[in-house]
This record gives sequence, structure tokens and C-alpha cells, in this order.
Amino acid sequence: MPWSKLSLGTVVLAVAVHSLWGGNAVAIKFSLEAFPPMWTAFLRFSLAVVCVALWAGFRGIPMRPKRSEWWWLVLLGIFFSIQIGVMNIGFQHTSGSIGSILMATNPIFAALWAHLLVAGDRLTRQRIIGLAVAFLGAAVVILQSGPIDGATAVGVGSGLVFLSAALLGGRLAYTGRLLQRMDEVRVVLWQMVISVPVFGVAAFMSENILWERVGLAPIAGIVYQGLVVAGLGFLLLTYLMKRYSTSVITSFNFVSPISGVLLSVLLLGDQMTVHVLAGVALVGTGLYLVARHQASP
Repeated sequence: MPWSKLSLGTVVLAVAVHSLWGGNAVAIKFSLEAFPPMWTAFLRFSLAVVCVALWAGFRGIPMRPKRSEWWWLVLLGIFFSIQIGVMNIGFQHTSGSIGSILMATNPIFAALWAHLLVAGDRLTRQRIIGLAVAFLGAAVVILQSGPIDGATAVGVGSGLVFLSAALLGGRLAYTGRLLQRMDEVRVVLWQMVISVPVFGVAAFMSENILWERVGLAPIAGIVYQGLVVAGLGFLLLTYLMKRYSTSVITSFNFVSPISGVLLSVLLLGDQMTVHVLAGVALVGTGLYLVARHQASP
């Protein structure tokens, strides 16, 4: 189908959507002040399920999976649960700025997985260069990050976040294959529906909410993750991808680490160190090189 031409308003909206992803790192750090990792995930996706289900009902999209889809959705839900769990644990032991940079590397892994799993989505010389530059930025951040909140090994939290980004890249590539046979809203909804009881059981069995710390900031962090990122962000991204090329819209992903670092400095008091600046520059440049190739006709 012919794609619409990007207008200034569309560019602004696309930048805003990807800026939301950067703000997610700050929201996670706020929520972790009172809600441990599994509780944060449980509360976030409980809200998100309600939001996406209401959207699906409003649009009249059938949400009941076909019998042939259940196995694939359960597998996706398990993959999703592991990735989010690792991410939240990692964020507990690293800063918001470092976490946002490392999570923004997920398109690197998505490209690598897509090269193996998606027909016609091959790595080119320019994409390989972009991936190498972004990997260098991630390495700078991980090797220069120190222990936070009881993490005894240098970069242990950063390493977990980076692992989560790798898992996210694989999940996106796997999701891309599922979308060839399933409705996109159903895929997104059921991966969250399946994950909610997993997070709930893990939270009840292994974590305690720090009730004395529950306040505006942790609650706002949960609401932002559940409604703004997984709810509003999803709806806006769907709106854009229905009207414009997916590769063009995702080309704005390099905005995410920039917004994440700036918001972490402003709201969390993170320090704008040399290695953080270098990480943002290298990761952003690498993602831009990959995105520019994807968006080219």
C-alpha cells in the first residue's frame, strides 16, 4: 500500500512517542522506591491490560485467540515475562540514565535476530557499522558503570539491563513473525495477560512492598509505565504505523536514549558524566545509521 508523506506534525508525534520510551527508565526507578521489581511489573501490566483491552473493545477487535495461536502466545508470554523481570531487577542496581541508554540498544539485537528469523531482512554493510558503533557505546557504559544499591560487581545492574535489551530484540523479531499470522493488538494484549499472573506469583512469594515509601513518585511511576507507555504509547505507535511505513516510524528510536538521559538528570539527579555522554552519542549514532538504512527506499 502507498504510505503517506510525513508532515511536520507527524514528525513531532513520532519524536514524542519515542521520547516516552526514554521516560520509562525514570518511571521504573521511581516505582522501585516502594515496589520491588516483580511488584512493579505486576502493577504495570495489570494497568496496561485494562488499557489495551478497552482499546480493543472500542475498535471491535476480537481478542480470543484461535486454537492454533495459543502455543505461540504462551511462548511469547514466557519470553516477555523473563525479559521484563530481568530489566526491572537490573534497573534496581543501575542508574536511570545508564539503563535508558542500554535499553535503547534493543534494535541492535532485533536486527541481528531478524537477520536469522525474518526473510529478506538482511544485515548490510551500513547496518553492521551502525550496530558496531552502538555496541561500542553500550560497552563504554557498562565498563564505566559502578555498583548501586548493594550490587557488588561493577556493572552488574547494567549487565542485566543489557541482557534484557538483547532479550527484547529477540522478542521483537519473534513478534514480527507472529504478526504475519495474528492481529497485532491480540499479540500485544496476550503477552501481557500471560505475564501478569507470573509476576503476581513471583511478587507474592519473594517480595514485600515497602509501604512506608509508597507515595506520589512510586505511584506516578507505575501509572506512567502502565498507562502512558504501554497504553497511550502503544495507541499512538499503532496510529502512526497504520499510516506510515514501519521502518520510517521506528527510525526515530535514536531519540529514546537522549530523552532517557535528560529526564534522568532532571528528575533523578543523575550525573552527566563523560561516559554517559559518550554512550548516548555512540548508541544514538549507531541506531541512526541503522534507521537511515531502514527508512531509505
